[in-house]
Amino acid sequence: MKAIQILHTGGPEVLTLTDLPTPTPAAGEALLRVEACGVNFIDTYFREGRYPATLPYTLGQEAAGTVVSVGDGVTSVKPGDRVAWCGVAGTYAEFAVAPAARLVPIPEGVSAEQAAAAILQGMTAHYLSHSTYPIQRGDEVLIHAGAGGTGLLLTQMAKSLGARVFTTVSTEAKAALSRTAGADEVILYTQCDFAVEVKRLTEGRGLPVVYDSVGKSTFEQSLTCLRPRGLMVLFGGASGAVPPFDLIRLSTLGSLFVTRPTLKDYIATSADLIARASDVFNGIAAGTLRLRMEHTYPLAETAQAHRDLESRATTGKLLLVP
Repeated sequence: MKAIQILHTGGPEVLTLTDLPTPTPAAGEALLRVEACGVNFIDTYFREGRYPATLPYTLGQEAAGTVVSVGDGVTSVKPGDRVAWCGVAGTYAEFAVAPAARLVPIPEGVSAEQAAAAILQGMTAHYLSHSTYPIQRGDEVLIHAGAGGTGLLLTQMAKSLGARVFTTVSTEAKAALSRTAGADEVILYTQCDFAVEVKRLTEGRGLPVVYDSVGKSTFEQSLTCLRPRGLMVLFGGASGAVPPFDLIRLSTLGSLFVTRPTLKDYIATSADLIARASDVFNGIAAGTLRLRMEHTYPLAETAQAHRDLESRATTGKLLLVP
């Protein structure tokens, strides 16, 4: 089978299209034909070595497809079932194996491409808005990278929960996408200081929560957007890792809280996984949660997909189609 591996860490040029044996599912696992897989910033972190991996390493953490065969003891899925999965390495490939307990059924009305585009970013938006900081009606929230895949989904969920949503974007085109997703106040950070603008728009109140997937370039200013005892949710680092930080700043800025959540801890049980994924997929099937799938690439063009993602010029979701 064809797969994308890294033999050593570095830039997009280290992504190598190679031939590998089709894997065999062990007990408790399923062999899956990958029909679409998502391209995510976590993949770039493994590629560049920010997250450790044993090399050679097959990239990819999110996909959708069809069950081909199952290992011993598997009764929850069978060959022919349409499923999606995430948090299991090795999806940049024509076939992959995953624990059967981590597979989520794809409902009627949801395509494999939609499922691959939504399972990781959709569940991320779900845990952020429902669990890390459970949004209440009337809350004012700031979402950075409002036109990105997660940002667009998080905006829709925040609006459905009754929030006034602020987003940051870099261009007028992205601002239009963010507004279409439901953002009430869209701030072009390339034209003004977003923290100053948030304070103006809230008449100095500050916000109960900031959702930040950008990291290094936004972290310090984001803290100043918060009201006393507000929560800074740092769930990514598109601009780089946040430098070491003196915690006394949290005190001087108003007894603030900071958390660095990750999806795996919010879907650690099968019940949580199925509940979150079902909410996302049912919203897509019903048309209440809209996806933006901007571009698909064959495996041979994975390096270009990474370049496009890291340029931060893309909007919505990027997919690989083996």
